[in-house]
Amino acid sequence: MSDHYDDLQQSYGRCLREKNFIERFYEIFLSSHPDIAPMFAETDFQKQRMALRRGISAAISHAAGSSLARRTIDQMADAHSRTGHAPVPPQLYPYWLNSLLQAVSETDPAANPQLIERWRQGMTVVTDTFIKHH
Repeated sequence: MSDHYDDLQQSYGRCLREKNFIERFYEIFLSSHPDIAPMFAETDFQKQRMALRRGISAAISHAAGSSLARRTIDQMADAHSRTGHAPVPPQLYPYWLNSLLQAVSETDPAANPQLIERWRQGMTVVTDTFIKHH
């Protein structure tokens, strides 16, 4: 039996109802490591926020085993690989993950330690994919 991560989809929906979820994630993420903010120096954050919004949804589907989401995640991973247009060193992915978990903890009114651990489990599938593509 596969894990569909329905609990993450529901949690993500609750997070998005809070208008500042994506912005809060970026506040946390950009301040989480000194190498991260400079990587976003030329970023159009309106586009970036939309990309992240779609990316998290695809990440949840990918963690659940969706073949359609796999293609999207592979494309995103290639973009962030060492030869991609927006390379990300693998050692920075834990900062992304921890920033996401903190933002979920702050914005999902139903967040609890078990749900946050489920988020960690699901998103680790995705960050591992990105690291393999590096």
